[in-house]
Amino acid sequence: MPKMKGYSQSEEDYLETLYILQLEDRVARVKDVAQALDVTAPSVVAAIRSLSEKGLVEQEKYGHIELTPKGERVGRDVYKRHQLLFAFLNEVLGLDPQVAEKDACQLEHYLSPQTRERILRIVEYTRACRGDGVNFLKRFMQFVHTGQLPDSCPGCPKS
Repeated sequence: MPKMKGYSQSEEDYLETLYILQLEDRVARVKDVAQALDVTAPSVVAAIRSLSEKGLVEQEKYGHIELTPKGERVGRDVYKRHQLLFAFLNEVLGLDPQVAEKDACQLEHYLSPQTRERILRIVEYTRACRGDGVNFLKRFMQFVHTGQLPDSCPGCPKS
């Protein structure tokens, strides 16, 4: 599957992890990143070196790791894509949170800006329309579970 950005999935995962640690007001060290990504410390060291060469992170020798402004933009973008996809998969499609989390982590790296924008719109729309009595999501979930179109669906073809 082709990448949509100029960074690898691994690089984006590291930048997103560093961004999240920064949001939590935590100092990012090699061991923190390794634990968060379930990788070895030598893998983190190699990745940080590569990200540093690209101007995305700075690290004091054997010290904490900080995102540069450019690295922070990329990390924030990946984080926002992840949050959006999780909301879509969990809230709109009704997937279990663990499945939605895992799938969001994979999908966040491959969607075009147009697809992300459309997903954002459907998430916003469904959040705004929850209380208006039109509950198409409820009918959708019924269809998911039964395979049968609801009788009272105003736009569905009549058999």
